[in-house]
Amino acid sequence: MAETTAETAMVELERALTGRVDALDLDAIAHLAARVDRAELARLVRTRPPLQAAVLFRVLEKDEALAVFEALSPAYQADLVQSLREPDVAHIIDGLDPDDRAEVFGELPASVVQRLMQGLDPDEREMTTAVLGYPRTAIGRYMSPEVLSLHADWSVERALEVVRARIDGPETVYLLPVVGEGRRLTGVVSLRRLLAAEAADPQAPVGELANPAISVHAHTAREAAARTFLSHRLIAMPVVDEEERLLGILTMDDVLDIVDEEDAEDTARSGGSEPLDRSYLSSTILRIVRSRIVWLLVLAVSAILTVQVLEVYEDRLDQVVVLALFIPLLTGTGGNTGNQAATTVTRALAVGEVRIRDLGRVIWRELRVGAVLGSVLGVLGFVVAGLVYGWAIGLVIGLTLLSVCVMAATVGGLMPIIAKRVGADPAVFSNPFISTFCDATGLILYFTIATAVLGLG
Repeated sequence: MAETTAETAMVELERALTGRVDALDLDAIAHLAARVDRAELARLVRTRPPLQAAVLFRVLEKDEALAVFEALSPAYQADLVQSLREPDVAHIIDGLDPDDRAEVFGELPASVVQRLMQGLDPDEREMTTAVLGYPRTAIGRYMSPEVLSLHADWSVERALEVVRARIDGPETVYLLPVVGEGRRLTGVVSLRRLLAAEAADPQAPVGELANPAISVHAHTAREAAARTFLSHRLIAMPVVDEEERLLGILTMDDVLDIVDEEDAEDTARSGGSEPLDRSYLSSTILRIVRSRIVWLLVLAVSAILTVQVLEVYEDRLDQVVVLALFIPLLTGTGGNTGNQAATTVTRALAVGEVRIRDLGRVIWRELRVGAVLGSVLGVLGFVVAGLVYGWAIGLVIGLTLLSVCVMAATVGGLMPIIAKRVGADPAVFSNPFISTFCDATGLILYFTIATAVLGLG
């Protein structure tokens, strides 16, 4: 019953936002919003046009509004800020952590950022400016400079006094950096270990309890830093400068946001489009077209190669028309085999299982994988095509499937590593380009084998 009531409230809330809203409707919208959970409110804000989202946001209670705002991506947050009056969002901006605030500011016009920065207190302004000083691709842009650090020579008792006094300020206190002279990072200590040590020896130096720190430099690429964070299963990771001085701390929520964004980008590009920075329903038609048109043009031009290959071998098709029947099978098999290899290697690169220096091992492995796959498919193609169209045609199909699988698997494994080496996105070299390459190359192999086996001139 409660679920049905919540669903009804959700439907009524969507209907109320869609209609013309006047002052009397705001109370009704606020009443409906109070019956809808926070996750659904965030979804509504993401999927409604900016003005409707602003109306909904304006009727939320202060704490609820901040929670919903934090659940949105920076692009949505920026849209919302520009749709609301600045006094309406000033307390929201002030309530954000410096790294989250910097992400929002990165999506806003400079004039709006300047006005919002002036409304912050000096300490918050200084921390936000420090984060904004890093490039958007660097992990320093996503760290929280509001970090609670402990000095190595402090006693456990004094350290816990500092933690209790400042517990509401930092983004996390579960893992605490330990610093020495000049704020140089010397290690990390968990809050649990401090509490356990308090009972045993409250005067013990914090430095004796610290473990070696897994840290990252502020200018490290954000995806590489996020993968390091996840591979070590951390709850927080200190961020340092070139001289190992503590600058801030990276937390799990920031890492998950980075990984989600990178994965969405890779998924979109492997399918031949650019990622949308808004939800599908709230994106304009023009924005969706822009995300797809460039890749369609690139692929259309590259597909001309396939047409040129068919034109070159047109006389072979005239001699043995049945060869044309197998073109979709062979090109599809090549594209699928290449895409499978590229997807596997791209993921292995992303999680650190494969490095650029492993190029030779990857090629040798994919060559053998392609040979096994091609042998299985080739035997099947030989038998089926041979029974229906004759054993000579069956031999052509079988040998072509073997050759295409070996070629496609090798190229599919090779291209993402080459892309990584030249600084490009491996996902870009995945499905679209590999399919086109394998189509053209597979046809060349096909007609070359057919010419040799069938004695075509």
